[in-house]
Amino acid sequence: MKMITAVIKPFKLEAVREALTAIGVQGVTVSEVKGFGRQKGQTEIYRGAEYEVHFLPKVKIELATEDSVVDKAVEAIQSAAHTGQIGDGKIFVLDVQQAVRIRTGEAGAEAL
Repeated sequence: MKMITAVIKPFKLEAVREALTAIGVQGVTVSEVKGFGRQKGQTEIYRGAEYEVHFLPKVKIELATEDSVVDKAVEAIQSAAHTGQIGDGKIFVLDVQQAVRIRTGEAGAEAL
């Protein structure tokens, strides 16, 4: 099993959800987060005053999946979240040692 974590631009969330649903992913966890990368924030203007925003709003998507689905899921996220602009985000794939469904006690791949 693998845990896929993707940090993307907020307006790309629905496109990513649709792409993941199309390949059979049944559930994801979404969090609103803030951060910065190479772009180091951006300058904005509010009521005529210029100020610098160091942490940009992003969306973090997390999903646990079987090893056989990982490549398809990463490709789906990448193609759906891509804009070609700086700040498109990152995808991380991590090993999952164990998963347990609380309601039934199922473990491993059955818990997904």
